[in-house]
Amino acid sequence: MQPSNEATRHGVCLAIFDLGVLLIGDSGIGKSEIALSLVDRGHQLIADDAVTIKRNAEGEVMTSCPGVLQDFLEVRGLGILNVRKMFGDSAICRQKSLSLIVRLERFSATDLPHIDRLHGLHHEEDVLGVTLPQVTIPLAPGRNMAILTEAAVRKYKIREAGYYTEQVFTARQRAELAKKDQ
Repeated sequence: MQPSNEATRHGVCLAIFDLGVLLIGDSGIGKSEIALSLVDRGHQLIADDAVTIKRNAEGEVMTSCPGVLQDFLEVRGLGILNVRKMFGDSAICRQKSLSLIVRLERFSATDLPHIDRLHGLHHEEDVLGVTLPQVTIPLAPGRNMAILTEAAVRKYKIREAGYYTEQVFTARQRAELAKKDQ
C-alpha cells in the first residue's frame, strides 16, 4: 500500500537554524512555550497545534500551517498570540522541508537514570513513507528547553556533515586509557 502524501500532525513546527523541526509531545507539555522562546531567539514559526505535512514530488516531507492558524501561537495563560505582529514578518516561515523531530517527554525520577548518557534518545520515525530522525528530550524543572532544542538541531547538523560526537569522545577515552596502560 502506498503511503499517503498528506497529513495533519499535532505539534509545533519551526525553522531552527534553517532546518524544519517538528516539536511533538503530549498536549500541555510546553511545546508552544518552547516555540515562543525559540522565536524570541530568532527562529521562525511555521505552525502551532496543527502542522500540515505533505510529501512533494522529490520525496521531501514539507511542513506548513493551515491558513486559519497562520501566524498564531496559543500559550496557556496568555491565550492566542500573533507572532507576526509581536516579532515581525521575519519570525514566520511559510513552509520548510522537515529534517528533525524533537519529542518532549516527561520521565519519572526512576526512569531518568536509565537514559543512555553517551548516545541520548535517538530514534527514527516514518512520516509519509520517509524515515526521519527523532530525538527525545526529557522535560524537568529548570531545564532550558529552547537551548536544548537548539543543541539537538546543532548536533543533527554536525552529524549530517559527518561528525559523530560519540565516536570522537569514545576514541579520546580509549586513547587516554591506552596511555595509562603503557
